[in-house]
Amino acid sequence: MMVVRLARISPESLDLDAHLLAIDDAAAGAVTTFVGRVRDHDPDAAGAVVALEYTAHPDAETTLAALATRAIGDTDAIVAVSHRVGRLAVGDAAVVIAVASAHRAEAFEVCRALIEIIKTDLPVWKRQVEADGTTAWKGLGG
Repeated sequence: MMVVRLARISPESLDLDAHLLAIDDAAAGAVTTFVGRVRDHDPDAAGAVVALEYTAHPDAETTLAALATRAIGDTDAIVAVSHRVGRLAVGDAAVVIAVASAHRAEAFEVCRALIEIIKTDLPVWKRQVEADGTTAWKGLGG
């Protein structure tokens, strides 16, 4: 039975422990996590990246829950996922995913599927800010 216990778009710092608590289940023998962080560089940037500014469509949280459900598919996985919005500094978590399931293969597969679909289908956009003040908008996803 698929379960999405947390799907949130938030301006607040993301807490991995809260996601782990949300998926805690005695039937789960495997837990995987993914934390997507702001890095200090980008192949398309001329200089150092100092921040990312994320903006979300008003329906993004509903879409995130639907994407998590799609990633779970017919597995027994339990998912908690959040995407942050607002201005994030280098090192800040932009996406946190925690997946629990009875077996490790499913936990890894669902976690990987979810981050990939977030990158392509979640209506969240980011503006990359470089050290010299140059900015560039990037497409869907985080």
